[in-house]
Amino acid sequence: MDDFNSETDSDYTSYWRDWFISSRGNEYFCEIDEDYLTDRFNLTGLNTEVQYYQYALDLVTDVFDLDCDDDMRETIEKSARHLYGLVHARYIVTTRGLGKMLDKYKKADFGKCPRVMCKSHPLLPMGQSDNPNVKAVKLYCARCEDIYNPKSSRHSAIDGAYFGTSFHNIIFQVYPALIPTKSSERYTPRIYGFKVHAPATLIRWQDGERDDMRKRLRKLEIESGFKDDVEDVEAEDSEEEEEDEEVDMEALENGGVVGADVKV
Repeated sequence: MDDFNSETDSDYTSYWRDWFISSRGNEYFCEIDEDYLTDRFNLTGLNTEVQYYQYALDLVTDVFDLDCDDDMRETIEKSARHLYGLVHARYIVTTRGLGKMLDKYKKADFGKCPRVMCKSHPLLPMGQSDNPNVKAVKLYCARCEDIYNPKSSRHSAIDGAYFGTSFHNIIFQVYPALIPTKSSERYTPRIYGFKVHAPATLIRWQDGERDDMRKRLRKLEIESGFKDDVEDVEAEDSEEEEEDEEVDMEALENGGVVGADVKV
């Protein structure tokens, strides 16, 4: 910091934020615009959440000039990181913040889904609580709609509140074209080519429940997101036609009355 003080004010702008973003373990964060940080409305309520709030804000906005010892400096630095994280959760649901996170998502900066059937679909960071110090950050896959732990231990230490519980859903509301096609592919356990009985039974039950759910969604004219829905609709239509033909044949055999008992 002493070496950098000799530079001009324009060079000094955003230095702390640049350092924070480029630090190992902070790859999930995007840079918050300076005008967002200097608008006190965006920081409402954070003064009660962060120790040495004003000093931390001065450090984040690069106007910190307090002469303090190393211990105090370290405490303020910790508070500045916490403040940045809390503001970050608010910033990434704004239009500007969503755009920056979208760029990182497209480059798979947050990692790729470890599930083989998802075929390396990119992930999004998310929190399981909006309150800090409750849950660490998780990674959400929009294809299988499940969450995973980060691979790196340095990312596992990030507080989930720095991303919030809504960001990963809001981004798909704002950019609906990003919603991936859901995959119905499942791994089927086999022994010498034959399905393992217990898992096979579970899979059949899960498939039946999913098919029932998709039928209900189609009746309500709600898009389920599965790519093979059209094929299922055509198959159901053909099954209904076959059932209608069987009913007609039964009616003819029973003298025109469907299901009538024939007495001799």
